[in-house]
Formats: sequence, C-alpha cells, structure tokens
Amino acid sequence: MSPTSVPDPFPAWFFDRDDPSPDDRFYGPPRLVTHIDDGAIAAVGQLYADLRIDGSAPTPTRVLDLMSSWVSHLRTTPAELVVLGMNAAELAANPQASERIVQDLNADPSLPLDDASVDAVLCCVSIDYLVRPVEVLAEAARVLRPGAPAVITFSNRCFPTKAVHGWLAADDDGRCAIVVEYLRRTGSYAEPEVWLRTPPGPGRGGRYRGDPLYAVVARRPA
Repeated sequence: MSPTSVPDPFPAWFFDRDDPSPDDRFYGPPRLVTHIDDGAIAAVGQLYADLRIDGSAPTPTRVLDLMSSWVSHLRTTPAELVVLGMNAAELAANPQASERIVQDLNADPSLPLDDASVDAVLCCVSIDYLVRPVEVLAEAARVLRPGAPAVITFSNRCFPTKAVHGWLAADDDGRCAIVVEYLRRTGSYAEPEVWLRTPPGPGRGGRYRGDPLYAVVARRPA
C-alpha cells in the first residue's frame, strides 16, 4: 500500500481528545474482551508468525507488547513476552506474559527497558490513543535490537472519546499515513512498510465484511 500524506507539522488540534481526563480513570475497570473480530485477530497472529517474532522464531526472542491487555494475539509464545499496559488485572490475566509493567504512556513515554534489549515491539489496536506517539516510538526504537521490527496494527474500531482527533478525522489510508509519519519523525527506523492483512471482498463493493486489519512495520537499522 502507498499511504497518503499527512500535514507537516501536525495541526494544533491533532492530539486533542474528546475525553482529556487522566487515562487511568477510563482504563481502570478491567475489560476482558477483544476489540477486533476473529478474522482480524487471526490476521494479527499470522503477521507475527510471518515475521517470525513469536515462538516459531529460529532462536529465542524477547518481545515487548505495548499498550497490552489480557491477550497478545501471538499464535505461539515467545521465550519472553513483556506486556506493558494500563490495567494490572488485564495484564495479570495474559497467559503468555513473562513480565508485566503497568504504565500510562501518555503520562510517561519512556520505557523501563535497557537499550537494544528486545527482538520486536508490538502495538495492537492502540496507536490511536497516544498523545505523544513519536516519543513512544522513539523509545521503542531505543529498546529494539538492530534490525528488529516495530509492528503496529490497527483497524477501524476504537474508543472514540479517547482516540486523538487527528485519527478520528482520517480514513483508513490516512491512518496508515499517520502511523508512517509517526515512525519517520523519530528518525530511528528504516522506511516503514504498510499492508492490509485482511482480504478484500466479498462484501458490497468488494469490501471486506469484517474488521479490516492494517499493519505498519518498520525496523531499527542493522
């Protein structure tokens, strides 16, 4: 896919939200549900398997799942899975996790991990809630080992009161462009790749009937 362009710089309103209250209030109650349908979940798991960042990797991997919850959508469990999210109960329920970190990245975008200490950074259906995404993704690049990927997946569903206005104002192509621009502005990644991981059709007008699953993948230079 070839994403469209986005404004430079981002407009002043871009990172505003309908609900600007502290995120720990909204995310305080555990939500042990999935936020995309089964087809999109399968597409996420297949992507991770294709990238060889789950338990199918030829060597043991350490994976960081940002803005995580009770499920990480990995088909097979990597040697180590660090889950970082807002809700301790959700993270505790994640059966694949080997380490759990409760942190609000909108309040503190720094990651409590060493430089070059993980083999992949994942962010699934959550990039739309970040108000400081370039800082978070720069931190992700810092903790990635050389050549390792940041894997950002998203659909067209969200909590609209917590998503940033720039995300809500964009269509699917525009959201791909936004994520690409976030990664570019860190100055820390090779050029991102953009994929639609769910098939087109057979819905009306050739559109996919389920939740579309988009992926933007960028690697820290080797």
